[in-house]
Amino acid sequence: MAGDGADPAHCRALVERAVKEFGRLDILVNNAAYQMTYQSLDEISDEEWDKTFRTNIYSMFYLVKAAAPHMKPGSAIVNTSSINAKSPNPHLLAYATTKGAIANFTAGLAQLLAKQGIRVNCVAPGPIWTPLIPSTMAGETVETFGKNTPLGRPGQPAELAPAYVLLASNDGSYITGAMIPVTGGRPML
Repeated sequence: MAGDGADPAHCRALVERAVKEFGRLDILVNNAAYQMTYQSLDEISDEEWDKTFRTNIYSMFYLVKAAAPHMKPGSAIVNTSSINAKSPNPHLLAYATTKGAIANFTAGLAQLLAKQGIRVNCVAPGPIWTPLIPSTMAGETVETFGKNTPLGRPGQPAELAPAYVLLASNDGSYITGAMIPVTGGRPML
Protein backbone atom coordinates (compact mmCIF):
# COMPACT_ATOMS: atom_id res chain seq x y z
CA MET A 1 0.00 0.00 0.00
CA ALA A 2 1.84 3.07 -1.22
CA GLY A 3 1.75 6.20 0.91
CA ASP A 4 3.57 8.40 3.36
CA GLY A 5 4.54 6.76 6.65
CA ALA A 6 4.85 10.20 8.21
CA ASP A 7 1.08 10.65 7.77
CA PRO A 8 -0.85 9.27 10.76
CA ALA A 9 -3.95 8.64 8.60
CA HIS A 10 -1.90 6.50 6.21
CA CYS A 11 -0.45 4.50 9.13
CA ARG A 12 -3.94 3.85 10.49
CA ALA A 13 -5.10 2.78 7.01
CA LEU A 14 -2.14 0.35 6.70
CA VAL A 15 -3.03 -1.32 9.99
CA GLU A 16 -6.75 -1.45 9.19
CA ARG A 17 -6.04 -3.05 5.82
CA ALA A 18 -3.73 -5.65 7.35
CA VAL A 19 -6.36 -6.56 9.94
CA LYS A 20 -9.07 -6.70 7.26
CA GLU A 21 -6.94 -8.85 4.92
CA PHE A 22 -5.55 -11.26 7.53
CA GLY A 23 -8.17 -11.11 10.27
CA ARG A 24 -5.54 -10.36 12.92
CA LEU A 25 -2.22 -8.66 13.59
CA ASP A 26 0.49 -10.60 15.41
CA ILE A 27 3.73 -8.91 14.33
CA LEU A 28 4.63 -5.34 13.49
CA VAL A 29 8.09 -4.61 12.08
CA ASN A 30 8.95 -0.92 11.89
CA ASN A 31 11.73 -0.49 9.36
CA ALA A 32 11.35 2.92 7.69
CA ALA A 33 14.51 4.98 7.39
CA TYR A 34 15.74 8.18 5.85
CA GLN A 35 19.26 9.58 6.12
CA MET A 36 21.45 12.18 4.49
CA THR A 37 25.09 12.97 5.14
CA TYR A 38 26.12 16.50 6.19
CA GLN A 39 29.53 17.91 6.99
CA SER A 40 28.29 20.71 9.27
CA LEU A 41 25.33 21.63 11.42
CA ASP A 42 24.61 24.64 9.19
CA GLU A 43 23.91 22.31 6.27
CA ILE A 44 20.97 20.64 8.06
CA SER A 45 17.84 22.63 7.29
CA ASP A 46 14.80 22.71 9.55
CA GLU A 47 12.90 20.83 6.84
CA GLU A 48 15.59 18.13 6.64
CA TRP A 49 15.55 17.62 10.41
CA ASP A 50 11.75 17.40 10.38
CA LYS A 51 11.68 14.97 7.43
CA THR A 52 14.18 12.66 9.14
CA PHE A 53 12.19 12.59 12.38
CA ARG A 54 8.84 12.17 10.62
CA THR A 55 10.14 9.26 8.55
CA ASN A 56 12.21 7.48 11.19
CA ILE A 57 10.36 7.96 14.49
CA TYR A 58 6.96 9.60 13.95
CA SER A 59 5.90 6.84 11.52
CA MET A 60 6.88 4.24 14.12
CA PHE A 61 4.77 5.92 16.79
CA TYR A 62 1.76 6.21 14.45
CA LEU A 63 1.97 2.55 13.38
CA VAL A 64 2.39 1.24 16.93
CA LYS A 65 -0.50 3.36 18.19
CA ALA A 66 -2.74 2.01 15.41
CA ALA A 67 -1.56 -1.61 15.73
CA ALA A 68 -1.43 -2.18 19.49
CA PRO A 69 -5.23 -2.29 20.01
CA HIS A 70 -5.41 -5.17 17.50
CA MET A 71 -2.55 -7.18 19.03
CA LYS A 72 -3.18 -10.03 21.45
CA PRO A 73 -0.87 -11.51 24.11
CA GLY A 74 2.11 -13.14 22.43
CA SER A 75 2.28 -10.50 19.70
CA ALA A 76 5.55 -8.77 18.90
CA ILE A 77 6.72 -5.37 17.74
CA VAL A 78 10.23 -5.20 16.28
CA ASN A 79 11.71 -1.78 15.60
CA THR A 80 14.83 -0.97 13.61
CA SER A 81 17.36 1.17 15.43
CA SER A 82 21.03 1.36 14.40
CA ILE A 83 24.57 1.19 15.68
CA ASN A 84 24.21 4.98 15.46
CA ALA A 85 21.96 4.84 18.54
CA LYS A 86 25.04 4.29 20.71
CA SER A 87 27.88 5.25 18.40
CA PRO A 88 26.55 8.21 16.42
CA ASN A 89 28.21 9.24 13.20
CA PRO A 90 28.48 13.05 13.39
CA HIS A 91 27.82 13.36 9.64
CA LEU A 92 24.51 11.54 10.12
CA LEU A 93 23.37 13.74 13.02
CA ALA A 94 19.63 13.78 12.30
CA TYR A 95 19.53 10.06 11.43
CA ALA A 96 21.65 9.04 14.44
CA THR A 97 19.48 11.13 16.76
CA THR A 98 16.33 9.35 15.55
CA LYS A 99 17.97 5.96 16.00
CA GLY A 100 18.76 6.83 19.63
CA ALA A 101 15.12 7.89 20.03
CA ILE A 102 14.00 4.54 18.59
CA ALA A 103 16.09 2.64 21.15
CA ASN A 104 14.53 4.69 23.94
CA PHE A 105 11.04 4.35 22.45
CA THR A 106 11.51 0.58 22.31
CA ALA A 107 12.62 0.29 25.95
CA GLY A 108 9.77 2.45 27.24
CA LEU A 109 7.12 0.89 25.01
CA ALA A 110 8.17 -2.61 26.08
CA GLN A 111 7.38 -1.69 29.67
CA LEU A 112 4.13 0.01 28.68
CA LEU A 113 2.79 -2.93 26.63
CA ALA A 114 4.09 -5.80 28.81
CA LYS A 115 0.81 -5.98 30.75
CA GLN A 116 -0.97 -6.64 27.44
CA GLY A 117 1.45 -9.47 26.65
CA ILE A 118 2.96 -7.60 23.70
CA ARG A 119 6.74 -7.84 23.39
CA VAL A 120 8.68 -4.87 21.98
CA ASN A 121 12.31 -5.08 20.90
CA CYS A 122 14.65 -3.57 18.37
CA VAL A 123 17.45 -4.64 16.07
CA ALA A 124 20.46 -2.33 15.77
CA PRO A 125 22.10 -2.94 12.40
CA GLY A 126 25.28 -1.44 11.14
CA PRO A 127 27.05 -1.19 8.92
CA ILE A 128 24.73 -2.92 6.44
CA TRP A 129 25.03 -2.61 2.66
CA THR A 130 21.72 -1.21 1.39
CA PRO A 131 20.84 1.19 -1.45
CA LEU A 132 20.79 3.93 1.19
CA ILE A 133 24.59 3.81 1.43
CA PRO A 134 25.69 4.80 -2.10
CA SER A 135 22.75 7.18 -2.46
CA THR A 136 23.53 9.19 0.71
CA MET A 137 27.30 9.01 1.18
CA ALA A 138 30.37 10.30 -0.65
CA GLY A 139 32.28 7.92 -2.93
CA GLU A 140 35.32 7.50 -0.66
CA THR A 141 33.04 6.68 2.29
CA VAL A 142 31.16 4.13 0.20
CA GLU A 143 34.43 2.46 -0.86
CA THR A 144 35.50 1.81 2.75
CA PHE A 145 32.01 1.25 4.16
CA GLY A 146 31.98 -1.54 6.75
CA LYS A 147 35.72 -2.17 6.71
CA ASN A 148 35.95 -0.78 10.26
CA THR A 149 34.20 -3.85 11.68
CA PRO A 150 36.07 -6.77 13.21
CA LEU A 151 34.65 -8.90 10.38
CA GLY A 152 36.16 -6.39 7.93
CA ARG A 153 33.11 -5.94 5.71
CA PRO A 154 29.59 -4.54 5.69
CA GLY A 155 26.73 -6.89 6.44
CA GLN A 156 24.09 -7.86 3.93
CA PRO A 157 20.36 -7.29 4.59
CA ALA A 158 19.76 -11.07 4.67
CA GLU A 159 22.18 -11.30 7.61
CA LEU A 160 19.74 -9.23 9.69
CA ALA A 161 16.81 -11.58 9.14
CA PRO A 162 17.61 -14.07 11.95
CA ALA A 163 17.50 -11.32 14.59
CA TYR A 164 14.07 -10.14 13.39
CA VAL A 165 12.76 -13.71 13.18
CA LEU A 166 13.92 -14.46 16.74
CA LEU A 167 12.28 -11.33 18.15
CA ALA A 168 9.04 -11.91 16.23
CA SER A 169 8.75 -15.62 17.02
CA ASN A 170 7.84 -17.63 20.11
CA ASP A 171 11.55 -18.44 20.46
CA GLY A 172 11.88 -14.88 21.76
CA SER A 173 8.96 -15.19 24.19
CA TYR A 174 10.98 -13.93 27.19
CA ILE A 175 12.74 -11.11 25.34
CA THR A 176 11.26 -7.63 25.61
CA GLY A 177 12.84 -4.20 25.81
CA ALA A 178 16.02 -5.53 24.20
CA MET A 179 18.24 -4.21 21.47
CA ILE A 180 20.08 -6.84 19.44
CA PRO A 181 23.17 -5.49 17.67
CA VAL A 182 23.97 -6.94 14.25
CA THR A 183 27.16 -5.00 13.70
CA GLY A 184 29.88 -7.29 12.37
CA GLY A 185 31.47 -7.28 15.81
CA ARG A 186 31.50 -3.53 16.47
CA PRO A 187 30.64 -3.29 20.17
CA MET A 188 27.45 -1.70 21.45
CA LEU A 189 27.77 -1.48 25.21
